[in-house]
Amino acid sequence: MPATAAKEATFMNTDLPLLAGLPYRVANLDADTVRFGRKELDLALVEMPGLAALREEYAGKKPLEGAKIMGSLHMTVQTAVLIETLVELGADVRWVSCNIFSTQDHAAAATVVGPNGTADDPKGVPVYAWKGETLPEYWWCTLQALIWPDGSGPNLILDDGGDATLLVHMGSEYEASGTIPAVDSTDNEELQCVLQVLHDVRQAKGDKFWQTMAASIRGVSEETTTGVHRLYERVENGTLLFPAINVNDSVTKSKFDNVYGCRHSLVDAIMRATDVLIAGKKALVCGFGDVGKGSVQSLQGQSARVAVSEVDPICALQACMLGLDVVRVEDVAQDFDIFVTTTGNKSIIGVEQMKQMKHNAIVCNIGHFDNEIDIGDLEKLVASGEVEKIEIKPQVHEYKFKNTSHGPNGGGHSILILAEGRLVNLGCATGHPSFVMSASFTNQVMAQIELHKNAESYGKSVTVLPKHLDEKVARLHLAKFGAQLTELTEEQAKYIGVPVAGPYKAEHYRY
Repeated sequence: MPATAAKEATFMNTDLPLLAGLPYRVANLDADTVRFGRKELDLALVEMPGLAALREEYAGKKPLEGAKIMGSLHMTVQTAVLIETLVELGADVRWVSCNIFSTQDHAAAATVVGPNGTADDPKGVPVYAWKGETLPEYWWCTLQALIWPDGSGPNLILDDGGDATLLVHMGSEYEASGTIPAVDSTDNEELQCVLQVLHDVRQAKGDKFWQTMAASIRGVSEETTTGVHRLYERVENGTLLFPAINVNDSVTKSKFDNVYGCRHSLVDAIMRATDVLIAGKKALVCGFGDVGKGSVQSLQGQSARVAVSEVDPICALQACMLGLDVVRVEDVAQDFDIFVTTTGNKSIIGVEQMKQMKHNAIVCNIGHFDNEIDIGDLEKLVASGEVEKIEIKPQVHEYKFKNTSHGPNGGGHSILILAEGRLVNLGCATGHPSFVMSASFTNQVMAQIELHKNAESYGKSVTVLPKHLDEKVARLHLAKFGAQLTELTEEQAKYIGVPVAGPYKAEHYRY
């Protein structure tokens, strides 16, 4: 890490100046770490045909020239390929992870160094991310990635979960109102960090910093369900400050990332974390949307006995049609060995259910944020002495209940919490495979190009990429499988009322 400037006031407990002006902040730039990261990037690009095709299509054309893109998305090997694709297309990029546990440190190092730099002479992209950040460090990193060396901000955001978008909006709204809530007005640790950032920035930069930054942002492309939900809420209440493209609901994102990605990476994470045999275990998947569907397939692939919980009657009926039991968490907490939350909602599994669980039941989340499992209330029991928290290894903790009687020899039972309730596939494994992320990230690049060209035509709205671009993303990946598409004749196309070259489905079609 580069040395910090002269000692000054630091942000919360990070020992880092609020406005540090550092060119990057990663775990390390050791030559071996950089070499490992670069080799993984080279291998990943072969498995990311969509991004490779966009690099070829736009070679020498620089469609993102003039774009200043702040990215807030898991700093993985696959993300590094995305970042370097944006750079090849002409963008000026700064990056932060969107999760305190998801960074792959060798990928971050390789991205900072770049394809033409060295550990001693980095020539890549400013990255502020390392695995195992604290929450204050996480929000510090987000702020650093939003501020360019000349003090300006981005003109585009590439977001995953909406944290960068949230910070800009909250900062702008509190500047407009003239009042920022006190940090101790909430007991939510993450919100406390956000409020502290806003108070400290106001003190350092005055009361127009965020409004000035927001005015320069032409749009955001959002990667995931929760972030998209936040955006639609802002449209409904009239507070969205700039156009947004909903990447999550492109079919080649939602089905491929959420279904097929989770199908691959959920059991990978559970097995890396615990080494338990999944076959024969009873597993409860909370939620049967796209992420839940992929998670069920993942567990069934290891011959687990799977049930789901659902609030949506259509999703519940789909589960029934696949022979899955649909149950309520509170009714069966004592019966299952593995619990996986996938909903994007909050308080799906609470401490009352945890108290009932089998000894050494495994509890994890593959939804975006950390509030599906009620870790906050569980930590309160730790603080009061009712539960003992034991680290088995990083991102794997045993919580031993002292006042229950269904553990060994009639004593207290334990449960195993993975990744502290955050994304288990990124906290305990390496996330989705490169090919799946190629589909997601090809959508992201096309969304960024569209915003850079035409943001003002969208107004303050949330838009899904048009169907023909969704089909383009799919086409770019078919050759990897040797797939040969059938071609419609003019007569056939006329008969079903579609163009010969597509798109082939109506916008309302559900794949």
